[in-house]
Formats: sequence, C-alpha cells, structure tokens
Amino acid sequence: MDKNKISIIILAAGKGSRMKSPKAKVLHAISGKPMLYYIIKSSRQISDDISVVIAHQKEVVRKEIENYFDDINYIIQDTNKFPGTGGAMKNVTPKNEKVLILNGDMPLITSDSLNVFLNTDAKVIMSIFNLKNPNGYGRVVIKNKEVQKIVEQKDASVDELNITTVNAGVYAFSKDIIDKYIPKLTNDNAQNEYYLTDIISLARKDKVSISPLLVDEENFKGVNSKEDLSDAEEIMQKRIKSTIMKNGVIMQLPSTIYIEESVTFEGECIIENGCRLTGNTLINNSHIKSGSVIEDSIVKNSDIGPLAHLRPASYVENSHIGNFVEVKKSSLKGVKAGHLSYIGDAQVEDGTNIGAGVITCNYDGIKKYKTIIGKNVFVGSDTQLIAPVTIEDDVIIAAGTTLTSDVIKKGSLAISRTKVKTIKDFYYKFFNIKK
Repeated sequence: MDKNKISIIILAAGKGSRMKSPKAKVLHAISGKPMLYYIIKSSRQISDDISVVIAHQKEVVRKEIENYFDDINYIIQDTNKFPGTGGAMKNVTPKNEKVLILNGDMPLITSDSLNVFLNTDAKVIMSIFNLKNPNGYGRVVIKNKEVQKIVEQKDASVDELNITTVNAGVYAFSKDIIDKYIPKLTNDNAQNEYYLTDIISLARKDKVSISPLLVDEENFKGVNSKEDLSDAEEIMQKRIKSTIMKNGVIMQLPSTIYIEESVTFEGECIIENGCRLTGNTLINNSHIKSGSVIEDSIVKNSDIGPLAHLRPASYVENSHIGNFVEVKKSSLKGVKAGHLSYIGDAQVEDGTNIGAGVITCNYDGIKKYKTIIGKNVFVGSDTQLIAPVTIEDDVIIAAGTTLTSDVIKKGSLAISRTKVKTIKDFYYKFFNIKK
C-alpha cells in the first residue's frame, strides 16, 4: 500500500466536557496509553502525512504524544475565531490528494477499518453505521446509494425518525473539495460553530456525489464519557488478550486479567486469573499466578505469586517469588522468596533464600540505599537488612536479626537477638486475676 495516497487529519482540540475531568479528553488512558495514541498508531500504518489539530491543553497534549511519535504535524486551532469541527480545518494544508478526517476520541479504529476509505475514488465519502436504537443521533438519508442529507433528530420528520442509519463521524474528501468548501463554512447556527458536516450539504447543492461507507460500529465507537471509556477499555482488552493468546500465551479466565498494550511475551507463558500487567513489562517463559501485579518489570524463567507485586524496574530470572512478596527496583537471579517479604533497591544472587518477613530497609526518610546479597545466602525469617549493606556469598543470617553492617566473610553466621526476660506472675497481676 502506498502511504503517499492519503493525508490524515485527527481532530483533537475539544475539551470533552462530558468526561467531567480536568484532563484533556484525548489523553484519557485505555490499556495504559492515551486514546489519541491508538488513533495515530493505526493512522501511521496507512499514511506518512498525519496532522493532529489541538487547542485545549495543547502543550500538554503535544508533549504526551511526543513520548510515542516524533513525526506528527501539530496544528493549533483558533477556537475563539473558528470553533467547531469545521473551524479545526481552517489552517490545515494536507499534502496528498485524498484526505481522511478522524476524531481524536475514537481509540478503537484499526488500520484495516481506515484502509477501506482508499478503495473508492469518490470525492466525498461519509462513514455510516446502523443502530437498533438511533435515538439522539442525526439520521443519514440515503437514496440511490448516495447520501442526500443529514437530519438532526430535532428536525427530523416521522419517516426520518424511523431511519436507523447514522453518521459515524469520519470523512474522506478529495483535496479540491476541502479547498473549495472549508472557506465557505459559516457559524450561522445556534452554537455559533463551524461544522464539518456542512460540507455535505454544500456539496449536495453543487450536485457532488456523497458516497456512504458502512463501517463497523465497534471500530468507530466514540468516547464521550467515563462510561464510554470503560466500554472502550473492555473492547481493547479483548483485542490485546486475543492477540497474545493467538501468539501462544495461556490465560486462565482472561476476562479477569488486565494487560496493557505495552506488555510483551516470549516463550511459554501462563497468566492466571486476576493478574495485572502494566508498562514496559516482559514475561519470558514464566508462570504468573493469580492476583499478582507486575509493573514495568522483566520476568524470565520464573514463577510469580499468587498475590505477589513486582514494582517498576524489577528484574527476576530463574526465581520463585511467592505470595505477598513485594519487589521494587531489584535484581533477583536464581532466588527463592517464598512469602511475606519486601525486597527493594536490592541485588540478590543465585542460590539465595529469602525467608518470611524479611525486609530490606532501603529508605531512611531522605535517601534510598542499596542492599547487595551474594550467592547461596540464607536469610532467616523476620530479618531486617538496614541498607546500605552487603552480604557475601555462603552466609547465614539468623531469624530475627537486624543487620546494620556488612557481612564480608564467607561461611559466616550473622545473628543479633536480645536476651529473653521473664517476669514471674505478670499475667495474673496485669489482668488482676487471683492464682
């Protein structure tokens, strides 16, 4: 496919007041990425000329999208002089002869669903879909396979209200149509806005053919509220997990699992129910057990959980991480940490066992410090390792120890325990019980 055939304009200037949020509408996240990211990602697969029209929180929107793409044209809409979807096109100068106009709140659009707009040479293509209940939508009147007009519900006749065909909100125009009709748009309406849909009526008056294109409602679903956002999230999750499973990952009760778009898998992997995998996480030949959370981490040849938590920048290889173990910014290679431990800012080497209740005390309230544990170290239960601290290979740390200094001699036992003091008959005195 020739990417030079089409220019794509994405309208992302609106406030999205129905989202009831201070955040720009197009930056609301779905599966770990802003909505606008997915639209650009799909667009780039069919075009090399992509422009995003921005206005509300324009600098925030641009900065966020530049984290993912560095080849996007940004156009600032003057919403004071030229509000509305038509106003967004006032300063746009597309390179190619065909122009596809998308909305920034349609994160479920795919490259395949956009590609169909290239299959016809019509000067004006208007996307449509059919709804069982079109209430609230403008109706699209079609005759002889051509769009005759768009009728807003409040203006529709009884017969027009029975029409189930509605405007999907995506258009393809030839460049000469844009050049001719965008300057003719006016804001002579109740909202005092410039509407892109007015091109349809202007073109019809000039007897320009308007071709309707039936599209899948799911792909062109707009997100206008937090409920819409949730619905789109569910669809996106199904797509992500379907692709992952087709590539060989086993998922148990996939509907209970949350996996972000950026997570990758290699080899034979099992993900049990109730897991959450986010960020730039890599799972390689590993078993992630139920209820575990993994964030921006790498897991290789290991089993994690159930109910374990790998926080960002953790690297776990050839290891067993059991239930209620939390790992943060640590490297564990060939380690067993069966349960109930916190391992933060640590480096732990092969053959080491971390007992229940072990804590690396990595933060003194001002700075973070590192714990280094060598090979074949046995760290007993309920041990506190006060960082910075280094433990040499082949060392035993006795249960209940609070370690405040390095153990640098191989084969050593480190132990710190207070002497047990027994007070006779204290129980009876405390509860005022006669013996």
